[in-house]
Order: sequence, then C-alpha cells, then structure tokens
Amino acid sequence: MARKSKIGSGDFVKALGLLSQIAITIIACIALGILIGWLLDRWLGTSPWLMMVCIFLGMGAALKSIFDFSKRI
Repeated sequence: MARKSKIGSGDFVKALGLLSQIAITIIACIALGILIGWLLDRWLGTSPWLMMVCIFLGMGAALKSIFDFSKRI
C-alpha cells in the first residue's frame, strides 16, 4: 500500500509565507525602479529612457533577491 504524506497546517502556512515574501520582493523591486525612473525622467526631462533603465535594474534586483533567498532555504 502506498503511504499518503500528510502536510500539517504549519507547513502550509510556512510555505505560503515564503511564497508571499517572494511575490512582495518582486513587486517592491520593480515598483521602486519605476518610481525612481519616473522621478529622474521628470527631473532631467529624459522621458522614458531612465524609467526603462530603472525598470530593468529593478528586475535585476528582484532576480538577485530571489537567488539570495533561495540560497538561504
């Protein structure tokens, strides 16, 4: 007979917390890149170039954060 593994509610909550932390990290890094790029574009009059650069920097920061986070687990 095959054994069924039981996942406790504590394991589910822990997994949900880790997934939400990853999602919040991605959203925060990209949103911060958008905000900084938008502010710099308004200040320097270079629309939309600095926003695009900062969005890509935000994506890179999100990927690095997720990579560092996965090494901790």
